[in-house]
Amino acid sequence: MSSESRKDTYCSQIKQSWHSISRMYNSEGDDHDLTTTSGFILLQINKPEGVPSTSIGPALGMESTSLVRTLNTLEEKGWIKRKKDPKDARRVMIVLTAKGKAKRDISREAVKRFNDAVAARVGKQKLKIFKEVLEEINEIAVNGSN
Repeated sequence: MSSESRKDTYCSQIKQSWHSISRMYNSEGDDHDLTTTSGFILLQINKPEGVPSTSIGPALGMESTSLVRTLNTLEEKGWIKRKKDPKDARRVMIVLTAKGKAKRDISREAVKRFNDAVAARVGKQKLKIFKEVLEEINEIAVNGSN
């Protein structure tokens, strides 16, 4: 496959777009000590009682070792706390601290600004089709292309 045709593959275009988005979020987050990964993790913690640690990785497509490393960093920064689930002592709940809530709000605003900019430029109809196409691509990737 030539280098020109590699640029035209769907996976290359998706990867390039995601890297651009990630760089944008990392750049915006620099002033707030936020990374793309930490911001998206904080956004997953959306209940006052916290969320099970096991639900965060799959929601973001993260491997457990990367998730644990990032959760350790967030805990060291004082943005999250780990608590035993009162209903099931085997489960660990991830709860935001006041600092974590403030960082989540910053992340939420950055995502909202980007989504609003995309919606304004692309339009609802194209975005509806785009979401449908991404769902199909994800299904093919998860279930195989056969």
